[in-house]
Amino acid sequence: MSGGWSVRAGAGRALAAIPAGAGAAAMSTGIVSVALHLANVEWFSLCWLGVAGLIWVVLVAVFVGRLVGDRARWAGEADTPPALTGVAATCVLGARCVLLDWNHVAWVALAIASVAWIVLMPSVVWRWTSPTVGVHFLLCVATQGLAVLAAALGVSAPAHWLAGPAFIAFLLGLLFYLMVLVRFSFDQFRLGAGDHWVFAGALAISGLAAGTLAPVARAAGWPEGLHHTIQITGIVIVCLAMIGYVVLVACEIRWPRLRYDVRRWSTAFPMGMTSAASLTVAVSSHADWLRPVGLVLVWPAVVVCLILLVGSGRRLARAASA
Repeated sequence: MSGGWSVRAGAGRALAAIPAGAGAAAMSTGIVSVALHLANVEWFSLCWLGVAGLIWVVLVAVFVGRLVGDRARWAGEADTPPALTGVAATCVLGARCVLLDWNHVAWVALAIASVAWIVLMPSVVWRWTSPTVGVHFLLCVATQGLAVLAAALGVSAPAHWLAGPAFIAFLLGLLFYLMVLVRFSFDQFRLGAGDHWVFAGALAISGLAAGTLAPVARAAGWPEGLHHTIQITGIVIVCLAMIGYVVLVACEIRWPRLRYDVRRWSTAFPMGMTSAASLTVAVSSHADWLRPVGLVLVWPAVVVCLILLVGSGRRLARAASA
């Protein structure tokens, strides 16, 4: 009995140590799965989907557990930008399900993410402070996640009526990006603990949203000029994301930050997202030159995710044994 109690107590301590922003782990592993699928490495993609799905289930259990058993902590975390990682993670996993033709699962993911976005976003926007840091770009990421999933379902389901909501979410996501950018502290490039990478990751998911929106816009019969504009916009945004990626890599070399921090999951996500966006826009916008870039960038994301899985496992093990 004492041994069983000890195990349960250790598990409880480990779950209690999981921060609100841990959804970035599901975001990162999920987008790596998407990128690997687009790179035609399906068996490895499915492995990462399994990891992402497991992380998502654990985080849902933590979310529900705090809602029921620790309402004060839940309320304190729900109105902060890291809470939006749950919305983005659900959208990313839903988009991966669309690629597997699991549209029924993707519909459920879209419903969950939409409700969570509606519940969380007003409080996050109301309580944000200046100057902003990398985690604030999650306002853009979560919104563009909805655009990606809705647009993907619009083509796969098919449900062409989703083109309109997806386009609105895409524009709103860009607005959120600009709102955060004008208040952003660029000192984060030197001092940030990992989430500063969302500066580029938010651009990358915006590019992915444009790349996913272009096919559903055509399928929905939108004017050819608007369809072409979306294609060009996707290319421009992905190129901007790549510039941000290069700048951030240069900053990591100039100011190394090698200690583990859970916010490093927000470094892995932009790396994987830039790959997925490049591979998607290469097809939807007929920009074939982007595909080799995406094929190269997927592997650094895989390596970083593997390192972070080990680091996170060690951190949770220490918390359980404390």
